[in-house]
Amino acid sequence: MLNQDFTPHGEDAPAETVKGLADWYKHEMPKALERVLALDGSKLSPIVDFYGMKMPNAQYLVWQAVHNAHHRGQLATYLRPMGLKVPSIYGGSADEPFKM
Repeated sequence: MLNQDFTPHGEDAPAETVKGLADWYKHEMPKALERVLALDGSKLSPIVDFYGMKMPNAQYLVWQAVHNAHHRGQLATYLRPMGLKVPSIYGGSADEPFKM
């Protein structure tokens, strides 16, 4: 659940540790995806204004997927300079080869 300032609260709020956040995401993301997959065209087709971007709701879902991929890539670029290995995110990496 989100407050009016978009901060999570209550039972749905993520934990304040990395492990807690990862566990929360694994638990909450499938539920959110099910809600999105259940939407029909009447909910996905209206054009909405989101901070000056005017697109159909369905396009925001695509935008969000690309935006998430961008940030996952950013996070991956921080790992190696910190002395960590880059995991296989979208395929293999120099540290973790692609496995079928």
